[in-house]
Amino acid sequence: MTYRTDTITMVEGARVRLRGWQQAAVALGSAVGALVDPRRADLIAALGETTGKPAFERVLERMKRNPEGREILLDRPRVISSNVGHAWDLPANTFGAAYAKFMGSRNFSPDDRPPVRFMETDELAYVAMRAREVHDFWHTLFDLPTNLIGESALKVIEFEQMLLPMCFLSVIGGTARFNDKQRSLFYKHYFPWAVQAGMKSTDLMCVYYEKHFHEDLEVVRQRWGIIPAPSVQQ
Repeated sequence: MTYRTDTITMVEGARVRLRGWQQAAVALGSAVGALVDPRRADLIAALGETTGKPAFERVLERMKRNPEGREILLDRPRVISSNVGHAWDLPANTFGAAYAKFMGSRNFSPDDRPPVRFMETDELAYVAMRAREVHDFWHTLFDLPTNLIGESALKVIEFEQMLLPMCFLSVIGGTARFNDKQRSLFYKHYFPWAVQAGMKSTDLMCVYYEKHFHEDLEVVRQRWGIIPAPSVQQ
């Protein structure tokens, strides 16, 4: 299998190899820092990488067994502006347009994701990067906001899809910051929905999302078993 060298360079650029004790130290420091400031995407990313190797290995094997997953591993598409910018020009009913609206309404850029630093192999580095970059696709498909409740609910789905310890820890950290109203909303509506949504959807790491931008949003949701988030006043 031949991979694109330009994509490998983009994923590998900042990679650091850690010894066992160093990995544990980074994981602990990242966990503490992320709990103190959940907005630190770099710390959350480091926590995911240093604790998630077995999970990413399982995802990689699933992708290798899946035709669309193998195509993703072969092409190694990156969710960056130069590759997904055409979504802003698609018809309003399409998945791509919904993604563009989600990003534009929040002034998000596809280029803002931190690089992978602590994965040992090229393949695992790409899988970790892919998991990071499709996060906003999942927000769009599940119609989840980017507030504390929405992010915590999506982490439940991500945990069910990938079994990443970081997702479990993020849910604990996120819910610890809820006020009483948020906690009631989350456990009454969002948590049970997220458990069901994560179980019923297809293997979302084996979806080549960029090739479905032009398709109707509701059609792809049905095809991939996506259950949108409940409409609840927050």
